[in-house]
Amino acid sequence: MSVTTLDPKTALVVIDLQHSAVAHTGVPHSTADVVDRSVLLADAFRARGLPVVLVNATRARDLADVAPGRTEAPRPTAGAEEGWDEIVDKLAGHPEDIRVTKRNWSAFFGTDLDLHLRRRGVTQIVLTGLATGMGVESTARAAHEHGYHVTLAVDAMADLDAERHRNSVERIFPRLGETGTTAEILDLLPGEPQK
Repeated sequence: MSVTTLDPKTALVVIDLQHSAVAHTGVPHSTADVVDRSVLLADAFRARGLPVVLVNATRARDLADVAPGRTEAPRPTAGAEEGWDEIVDKLAGHPEDIRVTKRNWSAFFGTDLDLHLRRRGVTQIVLTGLATGMGVESTARAAHEHGYHVTLAVDAMADLDAERHRNSVERIFPRLGETGTTAEILDLLPGEPQK
């Protein structure tokens, strides 16, 4: 289903557009395109006085805060470069934005994201970011479980794996909310830009 409406109290939640993530090659959209489309949305939300949430992922140098448990995938290693977890410059620098730092895939787990949104009366979120089948999908699932209306800007997200991106967009997201393009979402934004 395509995006049909946005609530008057909608927030933009941008997942992991940080230096380490945008350094990778995204599919089916380049990480540069994901950043640029997220910037368009963020500017439009800010102009209307709607909340913009910038989420970054980090971990302790000693990896003490990495999720435990056995996985078949390689575990992170220590020694991340300085500034790897900082939000890209094109999005950073707006003091009114809400900043959330996560240590897991979902921006809701172990953070104060839900508290920030509820205090502002937010009933819907628009999601963008990296990676589609990990941070974005995990956050969309949690937002749905928390009772938010979820809209996914599918041209403002990418993954390292084309099949994982496709699976999220075609099979998972329609069960969690509505999908649309950046342009479609911009057309539906409530209110007029503030002077």
